[in-house]
Amino acid sequence: MKAYLELEEIDRLAATADNLRDMLLVTMLFHLGCRVSEALGIAVGDIDLDAGTVTIKHLKSRVKLKCPKCGTSLGLTSVFCPKCGDKVEAAVKELKEHRKQRILPLDDDLIALLKEFISRGGPINRNGKRLLFGINRHRAWQIIKTLGEKAGLPRIINNESGKVHYVSPHKLRDAFAIRAMRHNDSGDGLRMLQEHLGHQSFNTTAKYRKVAGEEHRRWYDDLWKGDGHSIKA
Repeated sequence: MKAYLELEEIDRLAATADNLRDMLLVTMLFHLGCRVSEALGIAVGDIDLDAGTVTIKHLKSRVKLKCPKCGTSLGLTSVFCPKCGDKVEAAVKELKEHRKQRILPLDDDLIALLKEFISRGGPINRNGKRLLFGINRHRAWQIIKTLGEKAGLPRIINNESGKVHYVSPHKLRDAFAIRAMRHNDSGDGLRMLQEHLGHQSFNTTAKYRKVAGEEHRRWYDDLWKGDGHSIKA
């Protein structure tokens, strides 16, 4: 049973889409590695096609604030540090704004898809914004699941829980992270991936190194199978 999607399978998933919106949804979830809720929140105004970037709004509201001077935990409305007495209002505001969004680069293929989608009038006007997709979370999951079935993709096993799942938006995020780990699993690579994915905890990002490392184990084990070689004490 597979634990994640390969690049060829994701290409099949995108190719199965019979409209530009669904193809863009698959491509964006994989190429950006963003959460489905973040993708659905992207408006045309968040995209800078000239700079090749998109601003992702964080929808997870947990923000841990600390005093820049002494490290004491602060409340969301703190003006002075309760321990050292330093004024922290400006620092708190800056950190809150920094944590609420991240700016991700766009690759050429994704830029081309976005340009075509926007030029064709794909975005939806809603609540004063031109949202790219204009669909809810349930509909997005349904689209990816249906495309996966049409493409004949296998179900994916969660190595931690052992549960088997249909192809889903989060599996595209996982596939991006695994691809990044295969490319660079150094400490710097992990920190870059943590920032890109918007993980607050380094341990959440580090799990992808473990999954990618399982390929090494399978490769090594396969070296000693099938040729009758054995060493006995």
